[in-house]
Amino acid sequence: MGIFDYFTNTNEVGGVRAAAKGKSPIAIWMSDTEDDIKCAGYTSLADNPEVYIACRRIAMLISSMPIMLMENGDSGDIRIHNELSRKLDIDPNNNMTRRTFMEAIVMNMLLHGKGNAVVQVKTRRGYIDNMVPVPAQKVTFNQTADGRSYVIYIDGKTFKPNEVLHFVDNPDRFYPWKGKGITVLLKDVANNLKQAAATKKGFMSSKWKPSVIVKVDSLTNELSDPEKRKQLMAEYVEAQEVGEPWLIPADQFDVTTVKPLSLADLAIADGVEIDKRTVAMIIGVPPFLLGVGDYDKEAWNNWIASWVRIIAQEIEQELTKKLILNPKWYWKFNILSLMDWDIKTIADVFGGLSDKGFITGNEVRDRIGMSPLEGLDELRILENYIPMGMIGQQGKLVQTGGGEDA
Repeated sequence: MGIFDYFTNTNEVGGVRAAAKGKSPIAIWMSDTEDDIKCAGYTSLADNPEVYIACRRIAMLISSMPIMLMENGDSGDIRIHNELSRKLDIDPNNNMTRRTFMEAIVMNMLLHGKGNAVVQVKTRRGYIDNMVPVPAQKVTFNQTADGRSYVIYIDGKTFKPNEVLHFVDNPDRFYPWKGKGITVLLKDVANNLKQAAATKKGFMSSKWKPSVIVKVDSLTNELSDPEKRKQLMAEYVEAQEVGEPWLIPADQFDVTTVKPLSLADLAIADGVEIDKRTVAMIIGVPPFLLGVGDYDKEAWNNWIASWVRIIAQEIEQELTKKLILNPKWYWKFNILSLMDWDIKTIADVFGGLSDKGFITGNEVRDRIGMSPLEGLDELRILENYIPMGMIGQQGKLVQTGGGEDA
């Protein structure tokens, strides 16, 4: 049934409803049938544009962060540079860069693996040789008979949890060692977005978009015959030149303009915006990443410091737990590298720290992408930027008797 059908004294002729002989004129507005815009079939979340974009944005950001090997110290943690740190931060996989390797892990966690990402670690002579992300379709999980642990099956082979890296997102309530992802939460919203896209496509490609209706006082057989309808249109309606007026008998024709339903009338845009906001809320991204609303710097930084940091910590903790034996070492992503800091903010913040003697001049230059200079590795303080060890030898202190040499 169409959106609107209006018939006056009609009958069925050759599959088309036409005015009966000697009866009142007919006005017909035909529209899409339900099947034209019906959204059928199964579509995975990975094929939904909004869901995929949101998950991949998180994956791209986490994969772009440097990952550092840190050591606990009495005066603070320090970064360690060795072959282990280089392996994970530069070339964890023999066939991928660190960025693509980490993106594959996060995409499996959030989307493809339904909350689970598994990585096999290959060793040679006790050293890490290769780290291979396992496609989600090849991995299954099963709880052990005693219910205290679980095993992982990869291509039919059994592995214990300590033999592979297993990253989990959104732990299952019955099996907390296993992630369940966002599949159930996003199912209905994804279907709504798919239906909206199908509806828009159906409206844009539909052939039933009349803008003019011509009421004809004619016989049924004349309207039902395609050749006679063409002859009627050519004789009275079609013009030879663009803009040329129609010349029609006043007592036989009645021309009416119509305005079919539009996407605005169906509130498609409003519904899509609501669904996109729902997707953003469930996955945990700001709505403007899905094209809803304007960019907000504070919202971006808050998202990085909270949601992105949480996912990064799951990766950090799994890597620390299974790849490091030294109890003082741990892995850490540089989350500050994702913050939206313009050059002026960096100069103000780190320049102020340099003025107070907390960081060196070369550390400030490194933050703004400049190469180090000789003589800027000392901590300096006050307005004349003297070395920290000479703070008591300032001229004004010597003159007033406040220095050691007074």
